[in-house]
Amino acid sequence: MAAARTSLFKRVVIAVPYLWLAALFLVPFLIVFKISVSNIATAIPPYTPTFGDPTTWVESLGELTFDNYRWIVDDALYINAYVSSLIIAGISTFLALLIGYPLAYGMARAPIGVRPLLVMLVILPFWTSFLIRVYAWIGILKPEGLLNQFLLFLGVIDTPLIITNTHTAIYIGIVYSYLPFMVLPIYASLEKMDDTLLEAAADLGSTPARAFWRITFPLSLPGVLAGCFLVFIPAVGEFVIPDLLGGSQTLMIGKTLWLEFFNNRDWPVSSAVAIVLLLLLVVPIMIFQRVQARQENAA
Repeated sequence: MAAARTSLFKRVVIAVPYLWLAALFLVPFLIVFKISVSNIATAIPPYTPTFGDPTTWVESLGELTFDNYRWIVDDALYINAYVSSLIIAGISTFLALLIGYPLAYGMARAPIGVRPLLVMLVILPFWTSFLIRVYAWIGILKPEGLLNQFLLFLGVIDTPLIITNTHTAIYIGIVYSYLPFMVLPIYASLEKMDDTLLEAAADLGSTPARAFWRITFPLSLPGVLAGCFLVFIPAVGEFVIPDLLGGSQTLMIGKTLWLEFFNNRDWPVSSAVAIVLLLLLVVPIMIFQRVQARQENAA
């Protein structure tokens, strides 16, 4: 009896995360997928069929169509938006890594008593609203903003720089907003590294630079990969930063989604765009994790 209860308890404990995942991911995904194969309609909700009457479910299934996905493939706007989003997110992730790795390395090499303070300073921006922080960058980067006024005061420039409504402003906004997501995973990997490995490398005649690339950096790769995922994935679908700092000419898939949902009221096409975006992000990550798991098992 006790063994049966223990087995049942283990199954319940294992089932809870799967139920949670199904409720918060699988069910919403299926709802969005159903809308993506629906037809646009001037109604509430703005698509058909709605499967409201169980007696008409069989007939409603015949109305579902994949024309919205064909529309995405045929319309260059969506392809360009996907490509532009991936490029901007990739460059932003690379810049965040260039800035975040030295910060995380410095935090991990700081005295133990100072590290909690440094971690708090990294997460301190999260205490302020994301939208307010983006608006603050408008005040800093605009032609009459603080940055241009400071550079004019120093005599570095003669005329104000045009930074807002450019990709440069988008990169600045994304890197600033998501930098903690890069710093913290790398710091976690570096902080738990065994320092005696570096001492052994030095005793064997290795230079600090060689020891870093042969020992420190490989051991921090899990944190680097986690940080890159945490920055790249939300950056691809970012809407607020491109809209406020990039201007109306910026083409990113998050902004395209917003326009389709709220301006065009085309929920089926918007849902299809969202499904394709999800697959573009999730499928490569799943393949990468599977390959990495196989390599670890082989090792």
